[in-house]
Order: sequence, then C-alpha cells, then structure tokens
Amino acid sequence: MDVALIGFASSGKTSLLQALAAGHLPAHNNPNEPAMAVVKVPDERLDKLATLVSAKKTTYLELKILDFPSFSLGKKGPPPQLLGTLSTADLLVHVVQAFEDASVPHPLESVDPGRDIVAMDLELAFADLAVIERRMERLTAEMRSMAAGARGAHEREMALMQRMKDALENEKPLRSLGLTAEEKLLLSGFNFLTLKPLLIVLNIAEGEDVGKIEGQARSKYAAPETSVIAVPVKGEADVAELPEDEAAEFRRELGLPEMAAAERLLQESVSLLGLITFYTAGPQDTHAWSVAANTPAPKAAGRIHTDIERGFIRAEVIGWQELLDAGSHAEAKKRGTMRVEGKTYEIADGDVINVLFNV
Repeated sequence: MDVALIGFASSGKTSLLQALAAGHLPAHNNPNEPAMAVVKVPDERLDKLATLVSAKKTTYLELKILDFPSFSLGKKGPPPQLLGTLSTADLLVHVVQAFEDASVPHPLESVDPGRDIVAMDLELAFADLAVIERRMERLTAEMRSMAAGARGAHEREMALMQRMKDALENEKPLRSLGLTAEEKLLLSGFNFLTLKPLLIVLNIAEGEDVGKIEGQARSKYAAPETSVIAVPVKGEADVAELPEDEAAEFRRELGLPEMAAAERLLQESVSLLGLITFYTAGPQDTHAWSVAANTPAPKAAGRIHTDIERGFIRAEVIGWQELLDAGSHAEAKKRGTMRVEGKTYEIADGDVINVLFNV
C-alpha cells in the first residue's frame, strides 16, 4: 500500500515522515523526487496474539510512505514529472500548517488551514481535469467513425466524464460523487487524484487540544472518503527516535497525545483504504494481513499464498479476543468458540484463521 504525503512549503511533511519512520530514513539526495520510507503499522492485537503463541517472528502490515516535494501555489497541478508516481498512490495525506511560528513562515505569509485545503484540492482538480478533457476529446473522435447504434459504451463513458468534469469545475472532488463499483472499475486505469481517499493532517503546535481541534476540523472538512486528524508534528518527530520508556515520559512533558502520531495516522490510513485486518497466529510467525471488507475466505487465503486459495477447503476461524480469552487454539476448540467456515464466508476484521487446503 502506497501513501503519498503532499503539502505546500512549511507544512511539515518531512518532519511527519521522520515521525512515522522513527528517524530510520534511507538516504535521499534528489529534492525533485519523493523521499520514501517503509513503515510498519502498529497493532496491539497482533502483539497480544504473538505473545500468546510465543511467536518467534511477528509480521506487521506495512505502508510505503512517499514524501513528495512541496507543491507550489498557483502552478495549476502537481509537477508533471511527479504526476505518474503520485497517481499510483493508494491514499493521499495532505499535511497542512496549522501553527503560528515566526521561524517557519508560510509561503502566503499567513496561516490559514481552510485556505490551504481548498488550494490543494484545486491543484489536484487541475490535474484530473486535464486527464478528463483529453479522454473526452478521444471519445469524441472515436465516435465520429462509429455507427450510431455502436456508440453505446462510448456514450455512457462520455456521460460519466461530463459528470466528473462538471463536479471538478464546481470545486467538488471526484470522491464526493458516490460513484458505483462499476463506474470505479471503468475509471481504474486513469488513477484520478481526487478520486483517491484523502487524509488531512493538521500540523498543530505542541500542547494544543487535539480533540477540540479535530472535532472542529471534521465538522468543516470531513466528507466521503476524507478524514481529518490533528498532529503536533515537530514534537512527534522529536519523540519518535527515543526508547519506549523515555518516549512515554517526554510525551507527558510535551503534552503530546498518549497514542503516537504514527499509530493514529497509520491506522486511519488503513481504515480510509477500506481495509480490514485478519491474522494467522503460529509459533513460527504471527502475521497481520490486510484485505478489502467483505472479502470471501478463499480470496483472503490467497493473500497468504496463491496455492492456499487454489486448494481452499475450509477455514478455522475465531475472533482475536476470543482466542486470547481461551488461551490457546486447543482450548478454543474445546469451548466451541473456534468455528469452521466455508468458501462463502466473508472475513471479518480481527479474525484469526487457519486454512485447510489441498493442492
């Protein structure tokens, strides 16, 4: 899963990447290309399951975080050389300066998160409009050489493109249109930026009331497939490299939220992507896996190995808390809390599964 950090100069994107990666960043020497870090998603459920089975290895979900060069206001879209990479991201994270500090001047000389959020939406919309207009031109040209009765698919696509164009010109991102699964499948090859889920991160000062700020911001900016969190990014970056016991003490001293920004942001990202987490819990490797909600058991098993999906027979399934309560797989079977599910079962968030298969 690829997550793109975007924002204007002074937003704090790079500091957020440092906080997410706990300072473990690979060398990055080209300012015109994204910096990258692979980050494990903290998971208390996975930790408890690994302890239960005395796992030798614990495998967390991972996100690839890309920190893109700062956007320039008024340039009408992201830099062309970065569009290809940005368009392949699964989720956009817009980092917004929401603190006053004379040593960190905003490029527009004033701090206004609402203005910056709207401005970034417009930058992304410009890029999407260019793609839509080119596609509409091509559809028009193709339909000229087609018989009227053969234009059905092209006309339906043209109508969808016009609907999207109208939305963008009215400053509405494509994710707000409530497109059907069929329409999204039709558009999957275009990688529209404003169709991607969006997480807005308000970069606030240390000691501010995170809950209050988030509540006010969500009432203004939250929307379909759009969420908002507030993070004191500088403080989080400073604490991220410390050992766990020292970090907890510094969090209290700096007035930082009890849950680290990395955990909040990564969990929010997984949620926005419409993913759920299931587990395999064994002594060699206790592993977290991500799939889309409503995924049938065989398809989920395919995340573990394609052979398991192909030869799927049935799955032993138990909720993670039920397994902890039982104390072991064997005890869960005795209690009857572990159940057997077939090919039509849809994996639920928190399921621990053991797949029986034959190839």
